[in-house]
Amino acid sequence: MEISVEVNGATHTSDVEPRTLLVHYIRDVVGLTGTNVGCDTSSCGACTIHVNGEAVKSCTMLAVQADGQSLTTIEGLANGDQMHPMQEAFMECHALQCGYCTPGMVMASISLLDENPNPTEAEVREGLEGNLCRCTGYHNIVKAVLSAAGGAK
Repeated sequence: MEISVEVNGATHTSDVEPRTLLVHYIRDVVGLTGTNVGCDTSSCGACTIHVNGEAVKSCTMLAVQADGQSLTTIEGLANGDQMHPMQEAFMECHALQCGYCTPGMVMASISLLDENPNPTEAEVREGLEGNLCRCTGYHNIVKAVLSAAGGAK
């Protein structure tokens, strides 16, 4: 089945199997490997991207469902050499360890702040509960999100 999607501002038209998951389309067809496959069950959030500005776990969506949609992956956040403010906050707050969950965490965190630009620590923790990190213990991730929001609470 032929689909056409905009990924990070560039249009991609491809023939895909109807059963292809969006995460595999992004990684294997488009060639952007920042979106990670963590569990294939939608439990971990490592595959989180934005579809039309909304955070979506790309392992829960078929590529054909993205036909005509606008996708943003972790690779599409930076503006040249200038990182997105959330990427900067993750770096400055040391909000990563192995880095496997980081792209999905960043994408989910941006969506969280789009919905609630001034969250409390508890709201950040609740807002990111669908994204798992097996290394950091979340403290610095929460700190980074609060920093990107304009300050710790």
